[in-house]
Amino acid sequence: MATGLKSLVKDTALYGISSIVGRFLNYLLVPLYTIKITAESGGYGVVTNVYAYTALLLTLLTFGMETTLFRFSTKEGEDARKVYGTVLWMVTIVAVTFAVMSLVMNAPLSALMGYASHPEYIACMTTIVSIDAIQSIMFAHLRQQGRAVKFVTLKLSFIVMSIALNLFIFLVAPILHASHPEWMAWYDPQYNVGYIFFVNLICTSLITLGLIPELKGYAYGMDLRLCRRMLRYALPILVLGIAGILNQVADKITYLFIMPGAEGEVQLGIYGACTKIAMIMAMLLQAFRFAYEPFVFNKSQDNDKDTMCAITMKYFVIFTLLAFLVVVFYMDIFKHLVGPTYWEGLRVVPIVMMAEIFMGVYFNLSFWYKLDDKTYWGAIMSVIACAVLLAVNIIFVPRYGYVACAWGGIAGYGTAMLLSYFIGQHYHPIAYDVKGILTYFALALALFGIAQMLPIEHPWMRMGANTLLLALYVGYIIKHDLPLKRLPIIGKWF
Repeated sequence: MATGLKSLVKDTALYGISSIVGRFLNYLLVPLYTIKITAESGGYGVVTNVYAYTALLLTLLTFGMETTLFRFSTKEGEDARKVYGTVLWMVTIVAVTFAVMSLVMNAPLSALMGYASHPEYIACMTTIVSIDAIQSIMFAHLRQQGRAVKFVTLKLSFIVMSIALNLFIFLVAPILHASHPEWMAWYDPQYNVGYIFFVNLICTSLITLGLIPELKGYAYGMDLRLCRRMLRYALPILVLGIAGILNQVADKITYLFIMPGAEGEVQLGIYGACTKIAMIMAMLLQAFRFAYEPFVFNKSQDNDKDTMCAITMKYFVIFTLLAFLVVVFYMDIFKHLVGPTYWEGLRVVPIVMMAEIFMGVYFNLSFWYKLDDKTYWGAIMSVIACAVLLAVNIIFVPRYGYVACAWGGIAGYGTAMLLSYFIGQHYHPIAYDVKGILTYFALALALFGIAQMLPIEHPWMRMGANTLLLALYVGYIIKHDLPLKRLPIIGKWF
């Protein structure tokens, strides 16, 4: 079991390079966007809205095939190469069909989404998401084979190219346009939002070149019988995925329908920008998910898998709550990730981060129905959670604005988390340390509450006091669950 945990930590660290470090570098673009595109313009609201659609469409176009690939590749009697080839063909056919139909119907589709004056936004979005869907299977194949280095290299390459092109568009191009307009006939200083989408399209297309070796999966063919069996397994996962992604983006998709017009775009832009700070938690969750999902499926036949899940759950909660406290205690630093015109939305950051933790706990709890092939339970729970989130948004957004969106996330993920725990304990009992986990939640929330009540106005003094509170949390971890003597190399000194 110790070897398994070491393997999980190593893979999480590798995937974290692309997820945490990579996204952090990418998030350095957020201050650039939110300075160049002010809150009052509503432009960042457009970006937030369009990318919310992209996330939903990517879930539809992959229709649960990533998890299905992991499950069937490790099933006894299945040919892993044939599984990969069949999944790749299925997703490619769906993605290409969607791309062609979307481009043919681009004008009415853009009008329906409220972007009749900029149909190229939607053309870019649909093309990007179609390529991403195919790439996601190739990246899942890399994960399934344990080829984390190539995975990380390609993900970081995308981010580096994206940062370089964005810096050129937003910083260098305006200077060149002013000094040498004859060189920059293509450049429009007022077209900032559109350039964000085109840069993404260019970088996504270029990354496909690095995945050319993975295209040999097409040569393995498409097994129709296998296809039908995988679709039966994947259909509940698709429903689960749709409901799950709606829990993440439904607020950003529906916001402009609930609060239409320029003011809605402004408010959505503020909310979308500030949730970027909370997405530090999402980076941790993604790195963990990339490593943990194939890890669990590969250990599905081991006798200690339930014990491993219980231990992993506790440490997951400990360290995500630590990340939560770091962000909220040092908000005076993290707030500079967005432009000053967006700072009024910082109050949603702690709420959104806690919702992300609930989502992570739900992800940890979800393996009982995946390993037992009862994926329909995941679909049922996710649909209920999504209904709760949408109800909170529809009822409270008109009165409380984007703050209600943040609380909707808490309500939705909290519902999914509780349902998965209680139903899972009935079908597949696992001895989670519930008392210890609840103690950490209570401690973290108590420390957060104390920090909010401290009457300290000076930012550096406030962060100094918060550092003492953070030390209390770290001290509790060391005392109860991670004694320093267990640490490698330096542990012998304690």
